[in-house]
Amino acid sequence: MAHDAQTTLDPNAKTVIRNIGLMLSGDLDRPILDADTIVAVGGRIAAVGRGKDVDQEGATIVIDAKGSPIAPGLIDSHVHPVAGDWTPRQSQLNWIDSTLNGGVTTMISAGEVHTPGRPRDPVGVKAMAIYAQRCFTAFRPGGMKIHAGAPVIEPGLEESDFKELAEAGVKLLGEVGLGNVKDGPTARKMVAWARKYGIQSTIHTGGPSIPGSGLIDSSVVLEADTDVVGHINGGHTALPDREIRCICEGCARGLELVHNGNERAALYTLRVAREMDQLGRVILGTDGPAGSGVQPLGILRMISMLSSLGDIPAEVAFCLGTGNTARMRSLDCGIIEVGRAADLVLLDRAQHSAGRDLLECVRLGDLPGIGMVVIDGIPRIGRSRNTPPADRLPEIVAH
Repeated sequence: MAHDAQTTLDPNAKTVIRNIGLMLSGDLDRPILDADTIVAVGGRIAAVGRGKDVDQEGATIVIDAKGSPIAPGLIDSHVHPVAGDWTPRQSQLNWIDSTLNGGVTTMISAGEVHTPGRPRDPVGVKAMAIYAQRCFTAFRPGGMKIHAGAPVIEPGLEESDFKELAEAGVKLLGEVGLGNVKDGPTARKMVAWARKYGIQSTIHTGGPSIPGSGLIDSSVVLEADTDVVGHINGGHTALPDREIRCICEGCARGLELVHNGNERAALYTLRVAREMDQLGRVILGTDGPAGSGVQPLGILRMISMLSSLGDIPAEVAFCLGTGNTARMRSLDCGIIEVGRAADLVLLDRAQHSAGRDLLECVRLGDLPGIGMVVIDGIPRIGRSRNTPPADRLPEIVAH
């Protein structure tokens, strides 16, 4: 069922997903929707409601959810792709397809830093970023959407370089601090240039994670003023609690929690964000591939961990890995609402979980089972090869 390359979408293609048991919206303001049917046309959500109230006629694809819950496709806010579906970090193939089997439909690069021989001069930095942006726009393993081409800033870059990158289609900066720019004043200047031309920025936070990186503490994070505080819970080594709180209280930027970080620090950050009534700033990533490997279920694991140990409702935890990230990253997915991309995951309580349903399963720390992943209204995988079996499985009844 998987589609390996970019799919040309028929603007008239119509997908109907019916008999949905529970609809998680991805929106913190309304995390559960009173609806059981989604209609997508041309890859975008055209209607959400009760079956009797929406137009299902002329469907190209009909999916019977058979009572399975549905959520927006998960978003991994922090990955390090290199070339195709291969990572030299672990010498592993098909890690992106495996992540698709973990319910992730969109990935955001924090820099292609594991590229062997990564250039450090301005010309090379720009060339590699544009190359990666072009490649992952044209190549979507299993249908995965990968926002790549995130240059790591290096000394010698000027404002004109950021203008050139933006005009070429680059929209992201790699983690500030992974290159040779590690001081606050220089980082702030370059981040401001990037922001001027519509390029979003992220900063490395905590101790060094790869050769060439270094400690980035709260003072540098606050002075650089990037749009997202990358892995505030460390990648892998976290800052002291007082510095994490200083960052949370000292800026209004995104607070990214990653799987390949310090779990205690992630829970502390979540608690501080809740105290501040700013849960909307919290987004999720994996920071993989990394020295600890590839985590195809990393976002699901973060959702389960934050719900079960962070004492937040499961439906709210799902928002952190979907709608929060979509809004922070200006994406057209991540929330089930009319007009957004029809990127969806059908999932349910894992068989034999102590939880009675999907939400209690997650609240108790179990991972749900995935029965189908849909991207742009097209089924990309059926039952996941990586999750435990789900109680209920959806079925394609017309294609």
